[in-house]
Parts: sequence; structure tokens; C-alpha cells
Amino acid sequence: MTYKGYEGIAEFDEDAHIFSGEVLGLKDVITFQGETVSELEQAFHDSVDDYLQWCKEDGVAPEKPYSGHFIVRFDPDLHRRVAEAAGKKKMSVNKFMEKAAEDELRMQG
Repeated sequence: MTYKGYEGIAEFDEDAHIFSGEVLGLKDVITFQGETVSELEQAFHDSVDDYLQWCKEDGVAPEKPYSGHFIVRFDPDLHRRVAEAAGKKKMSVNKFMEKAAEDELRMQG
């Protein structure tokens, strides 16, 4: 589910007969639940809205999911090889890795 740029995922708890979910990609924890799909979707929207309102009232910037920044650790030899390959293509390492990720995702379909 997506709402205002936030992505949520949910699962059904057979024992409790309820859907439970959380917003992905944040350090802050935003959860929601509902007994029906409609209730679940509304609870997701309400939880995101509550989070944004809380941030506004406290004067803090809301966390944005998937900022586009993440740290990847490589073996030093692989790091060197990536840098060399990027240099040969006159690309930054960042652009090289972005293209590699896009190519891999494209191959997965």
C-alpha cells in the first residue's frame, strides 16, 4: 500500500483474525491494523496522517522513506574493480552502481 509517499506492508494474523501492518523504510515505527481490508487501508492512512501531524506539532521534519542514500560495504578488491570499471566508462562509482542496480532489476523483470 502507498499513501503520501509512504509504503506499508501488512499480514493477516489467523489467530487474532486481524490484519497488522507497518510503514517500511523508516527508523520511526508506524504501525496500523484492521479487521477488514478497508479498515486496514483507513488505519494505514490515519497512521501516516497522525505521524505527519505529530512531526508538525513537534517542529521536526518527518522521516522520508527511501532517501536515495544508503551505505554498501564491499571487499576492498571489489571496490577497486568497481572504481576502475566506472573510470573506464567515465562514470562516478555512484552512477556505475546505480546503473548496475537498474540493470539487475530490469533482468529480474
